[in-house]
Formats: sequence, C-alpha cells, structure tokens
Amino acid sequence: MNLSKKIVLAEDNSILSKLLQFKLEKEGYQLLIATNGKEAVNLIEDNRPDMILTDIMMPFISGLEVISHVRNKLEMKTPIVVFSSAGQEEMVLNAFNLGANDFMSKPFSPNELVIRIKRLLQ
Repeated sequence: MNLSKKIVLAEDNSILSKLLQFKLEKEGYQLLIATNGKEAVNLIEDNRPDMILTDIMMPFISGLEVISHVRNKLEMKTPIVVFSSAGQEEMVLNAFNLGANDFMSKPFSPNELVIRIKRLLQ
C-alpha cells in the first residue's frame, strides 16, 4: 500500500501527534514524529521523507523556518502541509510564499488530512 511513503510530522501537541500517528499508520504510512522544529529538520535531513506535515508555532525552530530550510538549504521539492491555529493569516501567507503546498486550520479532520496527503503524493 503506502508503506514506502515516509512522512515527517512536526507537532508539539502530543495528543494531536498520537491521533495523527494512529490514523496515518492505519493508512499504511511510515510516520516520523518531531516534537519541535529542530527535531523536524534533523529527521528531514536524515530520512528524506515523501511528505512533511508541520505546525507553524513550535519550540526552537518554527514551521516557517522548517519550510525555508527544506526549500532553500536542502533544495527538496517534498510536499509540505502546514497546520496553524485560526487567526494567523499572515503566517499562513508566509508559509505559502516559502513553499508550502497546502494549509489546514486547527482543529482539523484527520480524515480530511488523509485525503490531502493522498492527493499530494499522487
């Protein structure tokens, strides 16, 4: 199925991380979880994932810095989906300008995320 597809999830909310891990692994994806932006960058550099899911607001390195690092330093074209709480329109626009492929406002449906992931990985 999707077992060869690796996804890095950068999310500092452990409850949301566990929920998404359960849902995405059930769909057959291999999930690598980072609890902050620094861990995310390390996982991305070490594993070259097929997709990156990142929250914008994270400890140490923000999701925006993760996107910038992936696009500019690593020069990867990996699809990136960004999460953010409502009311952060400027950050969302910055994320798209830096190279994010999609955006989901928190709270969001894990089922909708799965559909977006499948669409981006086609």
